[in-house]
Amino acid sequence: MKTTYSRTFFAVMIILLLALTAVGFFLRALLEDYLEDTAFDRLDSVGHTIAELAEAYHAEGSMNSMDLLVDLDIAGQVSESDAVICDSQGRIILCSEDTLHCEHQGLAVGQSFYDKVIANNGVQDTGLITGLYSDSRYVCAKVIRDGAHRPVGIVIVSTPVEASHSVLHKMTEIYISLSCFVVLVAVLIIGWFINRQFSPLKQMAKTARDFGHGDLDARVQIRGDYPLEVEELALAFNNMASSLQKSEYQRQEFVANVSHELKTPMTTIGGYVDGILDGTIPPEKSRHYMQIVSDETKRLSRLVRSMLDISQLQTESGIPEEKKTRFDLEEVAGQVLITFERKINGKGVQVEVDMPEHPVYTVANADYVTQVIYNLLDNAVKFCPAGGTLGLKIREDQRKAYISIYNDGQTIPPEELPLVFDRFHKLDKSRSENRDGWGLGLYIVKTIVCAHGENISVTSRDGRTEFTFTMPIAI
Repeated sequence: MKTTYSRTFFAVMIILLLALTAVGFFLRALLEDYLEDTAFDRLDSVGHTIAELAEAYHAEGSMNSMDLLVDLDIAGQVSESDAVICDSQGRIILCSEDTLHCEHQGLAVGQSFYDKVIANNGVQDTGLITGLYSDSRYVCAKVIRDGAHRPVGIVIVSTPVEASHSVLHKMTEIYISLSCFVVLVAVLIIGWFINRQFSPLKQMAKTARDFGHGDLDARVQIRGDYPLEVEELALAFNNMASSLQKSEYQRQEFVANVSHELKTPMTTIGGYVDGILDGTIPPEKSRHYMQIVSDETKRLSRLVRSMLDISQLQTESGIPEEKKTRFDLEEVAGQVLITFERKINGKGVQVEVDMPEHPVYTVANADYVTQVIYNLLDNAVKFCPAGGTLGLKIREDQRKAYISIYNDGQTIPPEELPLVFDRFHKLDKSRSENRDGWGLGLYIVKTIVCAHGENISVTSRDGRTEFTFTMPIAI
């Protein structure tokens, strides 16, 4: 299986090789054009000079003189080219290759070539010169004219193409050698660089495997030399790991709490039922203990119902708009308060109600809001001492309605305040004095309020505890 490292490495190397090849072909083409242009410029200059010398010697009487041959030989050596002078019939009369016994003397160029030079007043071409050379050459031909400007012959200056090609081959060999060196260095540098870039990813993969195998404390170590993208990925991974770790701890805590809370009533139910069945509990007391079993069963039913409510709210991730209605918060709060009349009177609690004189409308799920107010009032009545004060207050601004429920009583310790909305969280005092509670009431309250996109807060000082939640004002 190909790794990201190998794919990236081979992709970079292929791009490098393609780039070097393209540059090589481009440079070769440029160098070939340059050598050809340079050769033609040199041959044109030499041909023009020799043509002028030949015209001068022709004006003095003859182009077939030893002095002109010496000049032709010197010009050929200086320019590293071969030069011949042909008469008006195309026959070679002078050659720079050998001043004494040149094999080209007496030979003739093709008539078509001669006519082409005369017709075009000179020629620059590449190829074979029929009748003179057997190899391909760069050729420059000039016309020799007399005083009346009539053609009396031509000068042909040439140099082998192979000479330029040998330079081209040499440069190509040098380029290939340098390219191989560059590729070798690139392999080392790119390999090191890519390995360094992918090292954090390998560490993340290892950390992810460790995390998946149960090491919930596994985290990616972030170094200062990480690229920005890799650092962001590492931070995102660590945040995800922390969130999953927290969720796992919450799940374990939830299972432990549920097990703990179910254990006592189930043990009680089983013990009393067994006692009735085996006769341990006298028949005259069976009704009393069956009533306890019934109460415990109802408590278990309430627990299951509460857990289902929480699960539904968390699954919906918000209250759907079709489940919201427009209703009066004052009316709902008043109706819920009336349901606690018997408990309030039984404890001699004083009730303070502070609401606007006009209706306060909101758009929300009426059943859920009723449950929020019910749970908060239930807690307030439960923890309010006999003869204490319980309050229900509603105020509003242009956007929000603020519903506050408060009671006198023992102050919640500051370290406990952040935990009161956690599921199954109870104060020790509530555990001992209020066995009916499951520690889910306030958790359900917060879940419902947050599902509406609103907030809830709690304060507890100077013997007064107050819960306040918000709901949107209906226009």
